[in-house]
Amino acid sequence: MTDHKKLLKWYQENKRDLPWRKSKDPYPIWISEVMLQQTTVVAVIPYFEKFLKLFPTVKDLAKAPEAKVLEAWAGLGYYSRARNLHKAAKEIAAKGFPKNAAGLLELPGFGPYTSRAVASIAFDEAVGVLDGNVIRVLSRKYGKKTEWWNTKARDELQKMSDQMAEAGSPAEINQALMELGATVCTPQKVSCLLCPWSSDCVARDKNLVDKLPLKKPRKESEVWVWQPEVHIRKNKEKNQVALVQNTYAPFLKGQWIFPGQVLTSKEKPKKFDVKHFITHHDIYIQIQKDSRAPKSPKTVQWVELKNLKQVNPSSLLTKVLKKVETL
Repeated sequence: MTDHKKLLKWYQENKRDLPWRKSKDPYPIWISEVMLQQTTVVAVIPYFEKFLKLFPTVKDLAKAPEAKVLEAWAGLGYYSRARNLHKAAKEIAAKGFPKNAAGLLELPGFGPYTSRAVASIAFDEAVGVLDGNVIRVLSRKYGKKTEWWNTKARDELQKMSDQMAEAGSPAEINQALMELGATVCTPQKVSCLLCPWSSDCVARDKNLVDKLPLKKPRKESEVWVWQPEVHIRKNKEKNQVALVQNTYAPFLKGQWIFPGQVLTSKEKPKKFDVKHFITHHDIYIQIQKDSRAPKSPKTVQWVELKNLKQVNPSSLLTKVLKKVETL
């Protein structure tokens, strides 16, 4: 039996029953792929089901206010993905779903992986996918000691994935590769005895399973000191907080956040109120609590505290406000 047939047989016998696998409709497949880029399958399922209940079709998503989309996305992080999802939905609602990876790649938020995943799974286009799971599976299966984060090595792995898809059943083969990486050929505690390729895996044969794929060099963390000005005005009917559209901070770009400033630092500050981590950035927050009006009232939006998550669902703002209550 060929590698291709072994993998397909394994997948058909072992695939998990996941809600986005119940149809070939590109819309739920696309939503699931974007959500899965930032968290695990188990964590995604409730978000996915809630999102599809709120926006059952791409037209429903296109018509929804951005604030409602962001609110539904709250907890998943990376809010630029939700904004791009919304923008792409508007284009798809107007023009229809492109049926190939090249067409999907033109839409906001569709990178090489998402385009190929949707095109192959929904439309059976013979293109391979390349995510962390597939990189790990292919690196181990073929004993590739390549720096997969570099363009040349990545292109080589992409070509290998494409060849697998071109051999037939691209929707199934791509999902099988990802499933194998997620459930058997995992980063740690690898279950080689359950793998359909265990008898001819180069990494297993040469005792390289723990060494492949190569580890990407870690980027050194940058320390940022954020000094947000938290202006809250209270009256009998409502409590409001002042926000400005972010043009000064290197995180949450373009979003509505507290006015203030961001400083870079070579080391962690000795005094701070809250800390927050985004990728390789360590943010130490020194809250400037102030009941006076902000200096530039024309650029300020006063938002009711109860509506804050509709304007900016980031946990960072909520974290700061919770701390303000104790100061």
